[in-house]
Amino acid sequence: MAIDDVLADLRNKIEKNLPDGVTISGVNFEGPQLVLYTEEPKKFADDGNIIRNLAKALRIRIAVRPDPKVLAEPEKSVEIIHKIVPADSVISNCYFDPDSGEVIIEAEKPGLVIGKHGDTLREITKEIGWIPKVARTPPIKSKTVKNVRDFMRNNLKERKEILRDVGRKIHRECTNQDQWIRVTGLGGSLEVGRSCYLLSTPESKIMIDCGVNLGAEDKTPYLYVPEVSNFNELDAVVLTHAHMDHQGLIPLLYKYGYDGPVYCTPPTRDMTVLLQLDYVDIAAKEGKKVPYDSSTIQKELLHMIPLDYEEVTDIAPDMKLTFHNAGHIIGSAIAHFHIGDGLHNIVFTGDYKYEKTRLFDPAVNRFPRVETVITEATYGNNNGFQTPLRDAEKNLQKIVRETVKRGGAVLIPAFAVGRSQEVMIVLEEAIRKGFIPDVPVYLDGMIWEATAIHATHPEYLNSELKKQIFQKGQNPFLSESFKQVDSKEMREKILEEPHPCVIIATSGMMTGGPVMSYFYKLAPDERNTLVFVGYQADGTIGRRLQKGWSEIAVGNNNTVKVNMDVETIDGFSGHSDVRQLHEYIRKMQPKPERIFTVHGDEKSCIELAESLRKKNRIDCKPLVNLETFRIL
Repeated sequence: MAIDDVLADLRNKIEKNLPDGVTISGVNFEGPQLVLYTEEPKKFADDGNIIRNLAKALRIRIAVRPDPKVLAEPEKSVEIIHKIVPADSVISNCYFDPDSGEVIIEAEKPGLVIGKHGDTLREITKEIGWIPKVARTPPIKSKTVKNVRDFMRNNLKERKEILRDVGRKIHRECTNQDQWIRVTGLGGSLEVGRSCYLLSTPESKIMIDCGVNLGAEDKTPYLYVPEVSNFNELDAVVLTHAHMDHQGLIPLLYKYGYDGPVYCTPPTRDMTVLLQLDYVDIAAKEGKKVPYDSSTIQKELLHMIPLDYEEVTDIAPDMKLTFHNAGHIIGSAIAHFHIGDGLHNIVFTGDYKYEKTRLFDPAVNRFPRVETVITEATYGNNNGFQTPLRDAEKNLQKIVRETVKRGGAVLIPAFAVGRSQEVMIVLEEAIRKGFIPDVPVYLDGMIWEATAIHATHPEYLNSELKKQIFQKGQNPFLSESFKQVDSKEMREKILEEPHPCVIIATSGMMTGGPVMSYFYKLAPDERNTLVFVGYQADGTIGRRLQKGWSEIAVGNNNTVKVNMDVETIDGFSGHSDVRQLHEYIRKMQPKPERIFTVHGDEKSCIELAESLRKKNRIDCKPLVNLETFRIL
């Protein structure tokens, strides 16, 4: 059946299921959802069950768009919106899109704009015709979030065409009678870095992640193999989270012909753009070959389709995707694929943390169905134990307290996304409760911008943090203790006027970045302390300092004497240790039939596979790069 015939059939079914007196003027696909056009948006707004019942009957996501002729003037609409929405919501702006009939309402408290069970949104539609969408006003100004939102608003027509093309491809008719499922390792198997996998059926090809390994010679996935070398054959890219080893080469796909969607969560979209632009900027400054430019990132952004957790979405004729919380970094997702009409269910965990942390709830491991699991194995070797998180927090508080007491500064090299915010939350609470003195906590490098993205998406934080932010009005990221180092002059002033403080700065392995300016100045003073809260790879300055080097080379034949204390605190990792990896699988519901291990060195992947097989009596093996395994 041709796609136009599919749409005609859907329209016929919709019209038969509509209540008397409710009409539509057209239907079309936009990405994974079916859009209904109507001259009577008020009738749909009056009865919220119309769309719910249609979606249930047709088993498809449905949205309503008003016909342009029934829309109120934007100026008048703004007045009406302000009358309907409680003033406490603090609306900051309204953006109108005549092509989609949507008005985006930015507010500090989106929940008040939505209303109980969406009542306020329906009231807005009834009064002005426009379909309201709500966005949170960033509590910390984020250049990335602003630029992303502005770019999407300024390219609505192109975006709409992309979504229509995606929708027609998703909802094409299945034509192949064969039934098989294969998974191929293209990177990140028996190694950490350049994660990339291909999930194939007779009808579709889905790429899961496409990362770059910044610290190795083999930086890129095997994108030249026949299974994926024609990028136009891909139905979709599914991105589990924003770390560069999972998304760093997605723009390269667009540079060489890919024109399909990237599915990810909203925070992952924003964080991905931030990290990719930084990657391009650093490569250019260091005179390295730049794999893509900002225009390619913009093309990728136009094709990104954000999905919330638990939102079941068609991504191919024979495949549905649902994201679940992974507890790794903000927006990180476990990807659940439902293939065929109940044929098979596969879970790609991506990177996950099966423990409640200061930022996130534990990774989800309960699904409607699951037969195959592809799990990370970063700490999967038999000795892959980490310090309990609460002990790590106490160790950090103790070190800060003792360093400040002797008049010193604490320098924490940290990755901009995840560990920095985890440490910030620990320090904010410790200062607020008086466990450590009220000293300034300076944030240098990309950390402030990454924190602003966290503040923009508080609904992706753990239940306690959400309660603290939404119900108590206390956002720890807005603490006055945090000071953004926004200029070279401010950095120099901090260094020229030594005082008790905490400095969190990039890069996490001390391979460059602003942390080095602080290190060179603070290292000779025995009152100061350097604290590592993340992994230090061999060959990095961070690793040398962990090994006890007392002198570090600087520039041409110069050295810096290291008299400051050097401490390592395990336990802040966003990955599950070996105990948590086992618990995640042991408590998974339902119990899977097969497990593959990935995203770990050879020892970790093999030992985790062996121990999972023995303890759970489940078929388990490591996936190997360039290996294709037939699942069904």
